[in-house]
Amino acid sequence: MDDKNAPPQPDDNQIIAERRAKLKALREKGIAFPNKFQRTDFAADLMEKHEDRDRDSLDLNPVVVKVAGRMMLKRVMGKASFATIQDMSGSIQLYLTDSYPGKEQHGAFKHYDSGDIIGAEGVLFKTQKGELTVRVKELHLLTKSLRPLPEKFHGLTDQESRYRQRYLDLIANEDTRLTFVLRSRIVQGVREYLLNRRFLEVETPMMQPIPGGASARPFVTHHNALDMKLYLRIAPELYLKRLVIGGFEKVFELNRNFRNEGISTRHNPEFTMIELYVAYRDYRYMMALLQQLIGDVAQAVCGTRTITYQGREIDLEKPFARLTIPEAIRQFHPEIPEELLNSRDALIGKLKELNVPYREQDGIGGLQLTLFENTTESELFQPTYIINYPAEVSPLARRSDADPNLAERFELYIAGREIANGFSELNDPEDQAARFQEQARQKDAGDEEAMHYDADYIRALEYGLPPAAGAGIGIDRLVMLLTDSPSIRDVILFPQMRPE
Repeated sequence: MDDKNAPPQPDDNQIIAERRAKLKALREKGIAFPNKFQRTDFAADLMEKHEDRDRDSLDLNPVVVKVAGRMMLKRVMGKASFATIQDMSGSIQLYLTDSYPGKEQHGAFKHYDSGDIIGAEGVLFKTQKGELTVRVKELHLLTKSLRPLPEKFHGLTDQESRYRQRYLDLIANEDTRLTFVLRSRIVQGVREYLLNRRFLEVETPMMQPIPGGASARPFVTHHNALDMKLYLRIAPELYLKRLVIGGFEKVFELNRNFRNEGISTRHNPEFTMIELYVAYRDYRYMMALLQQLIGDVAQAVCGTRTITYQGREIDLEKPFARLTIPEAIRQFHPEIPEELLNSRDALIGKLKELNVPYREQDGIGGLQLTLFENTTESELFQPTYIINYPAEVSPLARRSDADPNLAERFELYIAGREIANGFSELNDPEDQAARFQEQARQKDAGDEEAMHYDADYIRALEYGLPPAAGAGIGIDRLVMLLTDSPSIRDVILFPQMRPE
C-alpha cells in the first residue's frame, strides 16, 4: 500500500478523546486511579539476578514477582499478548493469555494504550527466544494515560520540546535518563570526596540583602514583612568565609546560584555550584585538590580518568597545565607579540581590530583578560589552569607577594570552557575595604556587575580570617564534561525557556 492509499492517521485530539472515553468508562466501574498495588521488584534487579537462568531452572523453582511501570510496547496476538513496561531501573516484558490472567483481564488489557501505567503479579519464565518475561496472573491498570507517547521508533527528537517537556523526554529517551542518573552520581561523588576529608557541608542564605562573592548582575526581589529589597544570591562566598572566621575551617556548600545574565549553551540563569574553603592552605593546594577531586569523580562515574568529549580525548590523569594569561595567549596565538601584551594602548588597538568590546577603566591586566577570553579561552581543550590573574579583576583574592598587581588566583579550563575558579583568600580587612570601595565606584559609574560594599563582611574580617584558600566548581559544566553533553540545557532537568 502506498502513502496515497494509506488510511488516515488519527490526530492527537482524536486519540485524547478516545482515551478520555476509556477513562470515563473506568470511572463508571469504580475507582479509576487505584493506589493499593504495592510493587516489590524492579526490572533491572530481576534481569541482573535471573537473566542467566535457563528455562527449566525457572520452571522448577518459580520466582513470584510484582512489577509496575509505564507500558511502552504492546503486541496482541489473539489468545496471547506481550507488553513491555518501563520502570526507573529499566524494562521487562509481560506475557498474558486467556488462561493467565484470564479472559476478562486479558480482554481488558487489549484496550490498554501505550503510556498507561500498569502493575502485574506473576512468575518469571524464559520465552523461546530466551527473553526473561513475567507470566502475568494478576493485572492492574493503575493510571490511564490520556496523551499518546512520541512515535515509538523515533522518540522525542525536537530539542526545544525535550527541554520544555522533560517528563516526556525522560519517558522516551534512554540517553536522557542516563545523563541525569550520572548527574546524581557526580554530585554524590563530589560531596563524598569532601566529606571524607573532614569538610563540613553547610547552607547559607539564598536571599541576601547584599549580593556578593562574584561580579554578576543579580535578580532582585522584595520581602513584604520586612519591607526590604533582597537579592537572589550570585555566590555563597562571603557567607562561607564568615564561617571560616567563626572556626569552621573546612566548609563547602553545594546549591543554586542565580545570575541575571544571558542564556547560551553554557549559561543558565540558575545553576548549581559547589564552593569550598579551607584554612591554612593556599591556591596551589586548591589546584591540586580540584584535580584529584575531578579525577576521582570521573573514575567513579565513567570508569576512567581518560574521557571523550565531543569526539576528542581528554586526559584527567596527568598534571594539569599551568599558564599565565600572557603565556596562554602567546602559546595559542604566537602572532601576537609579547610587547603588545605589555602596552595598554597596543592592547586597546588589538581589541578594536578584533571588534571586541572592552571597559574604558581597565588597566593592562583587565585588557589582557578581555583579549584572552575572546581569543584563547576556547582553545584550552586539555585541562589547563590559568594562574596569577590581575588583581584589578580579582577583588576577593589575595595579592601575590612577588607582584602586588597580580592575585594568587586560578581558573580551570577544560574543553574550552571555565570549570572552576579559586584563589588564596584575601584576609586583609583594609585591603578588602579598599577593593570594595573601588567596586562601588565602578557600580556608581554604571557597571551593573560590580560588587557592593559589604560593611558586615569587613567587620567579620576585622575579627581575623586565617590564611585560607577557596574554590568554586560549576557542577552543570562538570556534568556536561563527564556525560559528553554539548549544551548546559542537556544536563539541567528544567532549563529556563521563553514562554511558549
